[in-house]
Amino acid sequence: MTEKGYTFGADGRLDLDDPLVRADLAGGPPRTALGLIVRGLQHRARTDGAPVTVLSCDNLMANGHRLRALIDEFVAALPASERPELQAYVATSLTTPNTMVDRIAPATTDEHRDLVARAFGVRDSVPVPAEPYRLWVMEDDFRAGRPAWEHAGALFTNDVAPYELMKLRLLNGAHSLLAYLGLLRGHRCIDQAVTDELLGGAAEFAMREEILPTVPEPEGMPGKAYVTELLDRFANPALGHRTAQVGSDGSLKIPVRWAGVLAESLAAGRVPRVLALGLAAYVHVITADDAYDERALGTVHDGARPRLAELAARASGPADAARLLLSEGDFLPPDVAQHRELIDVVGEFAHTLAVHGVEAALRSALT
Repeated sequence: MTEKGYTFGADGRLDLDDPLVRADLAGGPPRTALGLIVRGLQHRARTDGAPVTVLSCDNLMANGHRLRALIDEFVAALPASERPELQAYVATSLTTPNTMVDRIAPATTDEHRDLVARAFGVRDSVPVPAEPYRLWVMEDDFRAGRPAWEHAGALFTNDVAPYELMKLRLLNGAHSLLAYLGLLRGHRCIDQAVTDELLGGAAEFAMREEILPTVPEPEGMPGKAYVTELLDRFANPALGHRTAQVGSDGSLKIPVRWAGVLAESLAAGRVPRVLALGLAAYVHVITADDAYDERALGTVHDGARPRLAELAARASGPADAARLLLSEGDFLPPDVAQHRELIDVVGEFAHTLAVHGVEAALRSALT
């Protein structure tokens, strides 16, 4: 599942107002991922009752813990007649380990489908393109045994958190930064953005100087080496990872990828200027009709776009729009969204982007 697939609300709890969730709770054929999982568990509990592990594979921090909490909330919301048996089964026979997967996998395109058809003589509607690099880290908490995935390079540990924090903040965080600033620089793909000398330099500075100080290094993964590796991975032209795809759903991705770095930096008395420019770029892309060439570069989809555009429409100018979106956009925690110095810096960059352009903003962020 992706972040959206978990069907949780702004408070992180199961969104009981979601019509698909309500339909799943009422007993219809499952239409959400969570409904499918819980009904599967229910079927298992009613047949052989065998133990099972449900393994997440996504970009959420503590994904296994998050999944377990949502399963518990879903079961608790079922009709009373369905709850006792299923709650007992879940309590004794289910584990949901935390995991971290580190592999860049762009969205499937017709080009990928045609490539598979030519190479293998089959028509696959959903081939998954991916880079050569791969790392899968899993909490070793399996209810009924597990495959020996370590023989294929998977890593089992008692604590996934340091690995996922490094990956989320450095890989995913830099990805979003390259996406929004890349769109404003006219780059269709991430490899073009990172090999742009000015933009690539800003992304490297952000990773080394702004993000890395907030990331504990997991055993066997030195942060500086990981940054160097990431720059090479991003520059792979065969991936064709589109900036518009990476930039989509920023209202969901930014809280996961940037909020922690921003909060810890601000608490330490630092305003991370390149990330602040990234926020201004997100505001610019998501609210300005002519922020980038959508026809050539692709559409940045975001469920919060109408609401954020409404806020921007109330603003007296770019800096005021940035202030409104940060303080009232509900995509950043209050200690970040209401930090006066950060708001001022993002506002300055928003003004620079609108009046002088992205090159001037990038040079200002690096001074």
